[in-house]
Amino acid sequence: MDDTATHGGASGTPRAVGIVPAVTRAARPTLVAVARAAGVAPSTASLAFSGTGPVSEETRARVLAAAAELGYDGPDPRARSLRRGRSGVIGVVMDERLSDAFRDPVNVLTLDGIAEVAGEAGASLLLVRSPLDDERGAGPLVDAPMDAVVLVGCNVRVDPAVAVLRRRGIPVVAIEADDIEGAVPIKLDNREGSARAAEYLRDLGHAAVTVVALPLDASHHRGPISPERFAAGAAFTTMERLRGVWDVFPDAVAIEAGGSSVEEGRIAGAALFAVDGSRPTAVVAQSDLLAVGVISAALEAGLRVPEDVSVVGFDGIQVDDSLFHRSPIRQLTTLVQPFVQKGQAAARAALAMLEGESPEGAAFRSELRVGDTTAAPRG
Repeated sequence: MDDTATHGGASGTPRAVGIVPAVTRAARPTLVAVARAAGVAPSTASLAFSGTGPVSEETRARVLAAAAELGYDGPDPRARSLRRGRSGVIGVVMDERLSDAFRDPVNVLTLDGIAEVAGEAGASLLLVRSPLDDERGAGPLVDAPMDAVVLVGCNVRVDPAVAVLRRRGIPVVAIEADDIEGAVPIKLDNREGSARAAEYLRDLGHAAVTVVALPLDASHHRGPISPERFAAGAAFTTMERLRGVWDVFPDAVAIEAGGSSVEEGRIAGAALFAVDGSRPTAVVAQSDLLAVGVISAALEAGLRVPEDVSVVGFDGIQVDDSLFHRSPIRQLTTLVQPFVQKGQAAARAALAMLEGESPEGAAFRSELRVGDTTAAPRG
């Protein structure tokens, strides 16, 4: 799969790529209105209307019928809120292969927020993989027609890419990144939120806490995180969430997963629960997908959740109950973050810069939602 694609946002088909129709005049119905009428995400409507991407024939027919009923005729090449002479394209740079990025609901929902605001303004989205691990170098960042760029899932390796964009005079918005000179930040309280989760476990009486962490770089490495491994890390979100737990449990063991998926959580959990006598009483997983995998591994090891081990996630995504193997678990204890709002704020900042404004960025807070995967440790 090519790592550059034009896309309308997130949908229930995470790997879909396609074209976002430009919607401009107030008198015209919008793509968002068509999506709402068809009961699908804006990106799914975009893919259905463009005729590209893995959209079922039934869904495509429903979207086209809704478009016909609303009088939506398709892309309008004029972008109402973009200055004349611009391409009308906002680039979205992902920090991993697009085929992997769209398996994570967090990326999907964040992109849906970007697509909603950009689509209303008549802008299209160009999806680009962060090129720094690519033999093609900066690739499309050098010459692709883009008016602004949103960095998603950034880490310190994007600095050369930002330098390319700065030379081109392209405004940059960075979602959950370390401070990048000249970029408008969209922040999440990764460290503070993780510390709140750790404090909650401490207040329950837990002392033996282990972290199952997101990757520290693009190597898909698995295993314990040593001080040297952490010092060489590049993933800002992973490192901030680790710092938050270590603020409360300085000696907490951390295990790096190869990605954010249920299977990676299961692999980490299987190794964690295979050792008798040294099992943690609580696990902080840096994503809900990892948390579900850890819970599955615990149940497979004959442990009860939360009686034998408590598990906390991060994200607040919708979790399929079947993944808990018919256990009594119904809701994961997790930190709920506002994915769509982050994407919307990033798109608004990008559009504001195109109008010559200087937006200050935005900061969002996660909220601890207590479910039934945490309890006081036995004894």
